[in-house]
Amino acid sequence: MAGTHTVLLTLLPTVLVLIVLAGVESAAVKDVKDSKAQAGASKRVFMPASDASNFFKRRGRRSPRTYEEYYAEQRVKMAANERRREHLEEQNNEYENYLEEERDGETDLPV
Repeated sequence: MAGTHTVLLTLLPTVLVLIVLAGVESAAVKDVKDSKAQAGASKRVFMPASDASNFFKRRGRRSPRTYEEYYAEQRVKMAANERRREHLEEQNNEYENYLEEERDGETDLPV
């Protein structure tokens, strides 16, 4: 009895979905209004070829950078160099402390 209830409860939603979908028209049919709306949207997205070429000519790969761009790049490089220098200095101090402790440990050994 429980098996038949399970089967019926499983098939009932499937049948309901098929009934609802039978009344719906196909989504693949094009509407004239939709195609006009899409044509208008494509005109807003795409630009004429002359405008596109001017867009890329304005700033080429080898064009000079502005002073602000150059200055920002230099600040980034200087900050990276400062961090690298501080890290190396810290490592050097740690190594010197280690060597000093090793030397102190050798002199404290009993004879």
